[in-house]
Amino acid sequence: MDPGGLSNSQAIAKTQAERNSGEQGADGSSAREFLALLRRDGVVESSDVKLTALTDGVSSEIYRVDDGAASFVVKRALRKLKVKDHWTANVERNRYERMFIQYVGEFLPGTVPVLRAGAGERGYFAMELLGPEFMCWKKMLLRGEARTEHAERAAAILGAVHAQSACDADVAARFDTTENFTQLRIEPYLLTTGSRHGDLKPLFFAEAERLAAMRQCLVHGDFSPKNMMISPQRFVLLDCEVAWYGDPAFDLAFLLTHLLLKALFHAPEPKGLDAMSRAFWRRYRERAGHAIDCAALEPRVARLLPMLLLARVDGKSPVEYLDEPRRAWVRTFTRDAIQGQISSLSGIFEPWFAGLQTIEAS
Repeated sequence: MDPGGLSNSQAIAKTQAERNSGEQGADGSSAREFLALLRRDGVVESSDVKLTALTDGVSSEIYRVDDGAASFVVKRALRKLKVKDHWTANVERNRYERMFIQYVGEFLPGTVPVLRAGAGERGYFAMELLGPEFMCWKKMLLRGEARTEHAERAAAILGAVHAQSACDADVAARFDTTENFTQLRIEPYLLTTGSRHGDLKPLFFAEAERLAAMRQCLVHGDFSPKNMMISPQRFVLLDCEVAWYGDPAFDLAFLLTHLLLKALFHAPEPKGLDAMSRAFWRRYRERAGHAIDCAALEPRVARLLPMLLLARVDGKSPVEYLDEPRRAWVRTFTRDAIQGQISSLSGIFEPWFAGLQTIEAS
């Protein structure tokens, strides 16, 4: 899932040329239809409203709305995701995303967008538009700007969400979304990738079954640097539509997948992503360890991590920034790691980062 850097000044500038005058949005009839819905629901008030489609995302319609003096964002889930493979998902996930924002905002104000009033059960929601002072963490990492404090901040937020929700029956009932999680994560990442690597299929399918059955805490489900916006004052988490009460190992493995792949992108030049990955895991344990058994958690993260690395090459949502030699390197590394059934994160970090030193520069 990608919110398209919806609060980032570069993303806004990128789509500025796509804005037409008056009530005509970047994608024409869809924008007009959406605007008519916003008017009926009383979400917009001005006679001069402009919608700007924020086009990087694959899972939702996301618009910047300029309603007179007010500017904000509206988001509506798509039934068919905009990827090469056939990938559909229940649009009800939009409601769970809004619920996640509401829940986390109660105990971590400022770390999620502020929701705007509107018709919450109409399949979309409205939220604040973050200003140009925010930068997308993914873009910072791709530029080689790797700050350990950012990894620690992400870990502290994730640890707080997991710890707050752990063993909470009410939260478990509110986010009983295994069907959505299966459509958005288990099938496209684990089942698809396992099916494309026949000898690894039993391991992938067994992990998919284990993961689907786990119930421990509230999981974000798309805990990725592209969904984290950073300003001097705030660290904001976006794109919560995969929210699910399940295994915290998924969020940890998902974020570490992105840090390791960014390191591969920059290899052989070191950018500090080894230290960032270790700092992320260390800070998470400090923040969540009172509520989450991290000794039991680590082997699950270590088992998922190489599978998700391979999924970001051969699953339904491959990363866009790796060349083919680096994709082949991922396949070789993960095959050994998956079959070796590594049980510690150091057992992945050490050979991964050591191996990157031997890769030729692009």
